Amino acid sequence: MKKPTFRRILREFSGFLIFFLSVGFVVSCCMMLFLNVLSKEMGLVYTTENIAEAAKITFLNVLILTLLFKTVDFIRRKIMVEKPVKSITEAAEKIMSGDFSVRVKRMHGSGMEGFNQVGEAINAMTEELSSVETLRTDFIANVSHEMKTPLAVMQNYGTLMQAPDLPEKKRIEYAKAITDGSRRLADMMTNILKLNRLENQQIYPNLTTFDLGEQLCESLLQYESVWEKKNIEIETALAENVLVNADSELLLLVWNNLFSNAFKFTEEGGKVTLTLTADKTYATVKIADTGCGMSADIGAHIFEKFYQGDTSHATQGNGLGLALVKRVVDIMQGEIAVESAVGIGTTLTVKIRRM
Repeated sequence: MKKPTFRRILREFSGFLIFFLSVGFVVSCCMMLFLNVLSKEMGLVYTTENIAEAAKITFLNVLILTLLFKTVDFIRRKIMVEKPVKSITEAAEKIMSGDFSVRVKRMHGSGMEGFNQVGEAINAMTEELSSVETLRTDFIANVSHEMKTPLAVMQNYGTLMQAPDLPEKKRIEYAKAITDGSRRLADMMTNILKLNRLENQQIYPNLTTFDLGEQLCESLLQYESVWEKKNIEIETALAENVLVNADSELLLLVWNNLFSNAFKFTEEGGKVTLTLTADKTYATVKIADTGCGMSADIGAHIFEKFYQGDTSHATQGNGLGLALVKRVVDIMQGEIAVESAVGIGTTLTVKIRRM
């Protein structure tokens, strides 16, 4: 609690003096009017002594009334101004110190509407700051965890490669493992930077008109070696001349991530289906696989950063791909949905506005 300063005392005295003079003026005017009317009605004559005595009594009355009013005003300000201001100030100080769990309690009584509005705004701000802090903490923890795995792999294989009698075949195998680990780290850093730029709106869509079916085919053909190696059946049903006005590079990022996941989770001899339909408003793309599928609980979190429902495939990704996909689709004012069943497969549906 701050001690009263000379300036604050002077301000309080000035307020009292102004209040005193205002009350004295009003009461004196009323008294003079009363005496004037009374003298006219009763024919009274006032001497100097009588007037001086009346002035003294009037002054004392004014002083008592001023003290009474000032006391009432002091109590009112303590309850209706200083108490809520103190509560809001203490909450703000806790927020500045990093405590985002603080909440300003609602104040009851007349005249508290303004303070309650300020309190509600502070509570909304602390809730938002709390969620941002949680996301930041989780993000750092997840990045650290994701970096440890490839680094540990690279360190272990690097140690094994130092063996003097290591066969050439093993040396090549270990070198490949180190290369894969470094590639995974590089991909993760690239995706983190892209996701950060997307979330901070540092990437603005470069809208062009292009044939969506052609782009989907080009993206799918990049994985030809993958589906041939795993003997995966490919089925396509693409509507012709589906033109969209969108950012082709960002959309290519979407299709590459979705195809990558489809082939990653589809076992040998499985099937991946690509469908493109369109109406006047939306172009709808469906990518379905006959992979392991997922439960509804996992499906509800797959667009979150670093979330990986199937940890058996964790070495093939870093949990950022679908977060990127979701952000790009949102920027394009589109929609994305997932349908999946364990042991049956997964279908991801993306709707993109045409024009």
